[in-house]
Formats: sequence, structure tokens, C-alpha cells
Amino acid sequence: MEILTVSREAVESRMSVQKKVMAPNGYLHAASVVALADTSCGYGCVASLPQGASGFTTIELKSNFFGTARDGAIVCRATPVHLGRTTQVWDAAVSVEGSGARIALFRCTQMVLWPK
Repeated sequence: MEILTVSREAVESRMSVQKKVMAPNGYLHAASVVALADTSCGYGCVASLPQGASGFTTIELKSNFFGTARDGAIVCRATPVHLGRTTQVWDAAVSVEGSGARIALFRCTQMVLWPK
């Protein structure tokens, strides 16, 4: 997994499709796609934490799958939907690199953590 860009506005990432990220049926494992999307959203959350916050934790995530990949690479673009003091909501779109064919949409809610 490669994190390509990180900002408060968006995170872009990439993952090569290799045997180690495949399911036993020979297709890209859904958990690999979720890992790319969730990690991308997490990087965005860290970049967008309110001043004084100590971190975050994922409290909800959802994925919809439309396709898969068997070779090449997949790319992800994560963008914020809500950047609040107690929660953040991020969306991520995952597609096949080069063709742009969308394979998944992802949404997660992050709880912002504060020092005790």
C-alpha cells in the first residue's frame, strides 16, 4: 500500500494487486479493498484532527462493491464529508488504476479522541 498524497481535502493511495491480497477464489479480497479505503480515510482524519485532539478511532464503516481486479493496481481517493469536533465522516472511492473502473465505495465514521 502506498499513500500518495495527504491533505485535509483528500487522500490518494494505491495498492498493487498481488497474490498476497487475493482471496482463495483468485479475485481481489474484499478485506484488501477495505484496508486501502480505511487506511486512506485514517490518514485524512489524522491530517484533519482539531487542535488538541489526541487521535481517533473508527466507530463505523460500510462498503459497497461493484467489481474487482485480478492484476495491475487499485487506487483510492478519500474525501471528508464532515469534520467535526467529536466525529469525522470520510468517503472513499476505489477504482482500477488506468481504466478508472470503480470497484467499491466506502464510508467511515471516526470518533475524535481527546486527552483525559
